[in-house]
Amino acid sequence: MPAGTEQRVWFGSGLVPSIQRAALLPLSALYSAGWLGYRAVYSLGLKRAEQPHHPIVCVGNLVVGGSGKSPVALHLADLLRGLGRRVVVSCSGYGSPRQESASWAPDGPLDPGEWGDEPAMLRWLRPDLELVVGRDRVAAARLCALHASDAVLVLDDGFQHLRLAKDVSILLDDPSPPNRFCLPAGPYREPRSSRRLADLVLPGRFRVEQGPLSFLDPIAGAPTDAPEEAVLLCALGRPDRFERSLAEAGVRLSRLVVRTDHDPLLAGNLLEGVPPGATVVTSAKDWVKIRRRSDLDRFRWVVALLHPSIEPADDFRRWLADRIDEVEAEQDRHATG
Repeated sequence: MPAGTEQRVWFGSGLVPSIQRAALLPLSALYSAGWLGYRAVYSLGLKRAEQPHHPIVCVGNLVVGGSGKSPVALHLADLLRGLGRRVVVSCSGYGSPRQESASWAPDGPLDPGEWGDEPAMLRWLRPDLELVVGRDRVAAARLCALHASDAVLVLDDGFQHLRLAKDVSILLDDPSPPNRFCLPAGPYREPRSSRRLADLVLPGRFRVEQGPLSFLDPIAGAPTDAPEEAVLLCALGRPDRFERSLAEAGVRLSRLVVRTDHDPLLAGNLLEGVPPGATVVTSAKDWVKIRRRSDLDRFRWVVALLHPSIEPADDFRRWLADRIDEVEAEQDRHATG
């Protein structure tokens, strides 16, 4: 489907979207049956998942598009490092040459054209965070075992990667989604019954809360105030959520320049008609691509930073620490048994 069409089909109201969804339901039923069959291959032991590293914590979801996995994965990494743990984050590197197989990311800034926008964003936000990039999560776990055997491996996405066994699976899923169907009639990558396979579903016992946005002048590398008025430039899975967060922060958006998720944002006419000196607000994921543009000096740039937390914070921190301790104790028993 052309960009944006699927959103109208999945979530649109009125007669036409309803007819389109109904027409796609037989294909969704086939897709669901195929996915359940795929899971059964592993649950029945016909294939065995591999796990070359422990502990592995997965932050996943069930739908296509943005659900906030990367900010939550980064929050988990911060929590674990606060507990004295070494952490490696595994990202898919979607759309980049590094997405095939898996590669250990070098130190320093990452080029989003080579490594993907999400790995580049994580490295920009946390310069000392170790990353392994690529869709082959088994290969990523092997690299983690080789380079950082004492680390907790946090998967940014990967719940559907059944070849790799995980120690802790945390699933982000709306408790009351407007469309519960699997592809193509709905946004679900697998049936919602898979929720029961996760160790923790958010929201549920715990919940993700978004703190107030903070704002950064990325050229100066310094905090700044929220702009009163700005042009929005972004390429996100759910730009509507970002727009709402900016509105709640008091930013009036004079113009929206929105591209499909993971767009490189390098087109020369992207900001055509935006007057020189105008303030352009964007996300961290988008800034790591925008910073390569040749017209940076024409505008004032502001990056809006998200600050998610999992609440109640102290209870969740204890839950996470206990789960990691249990995994390591089990590994010690196997090693000595």
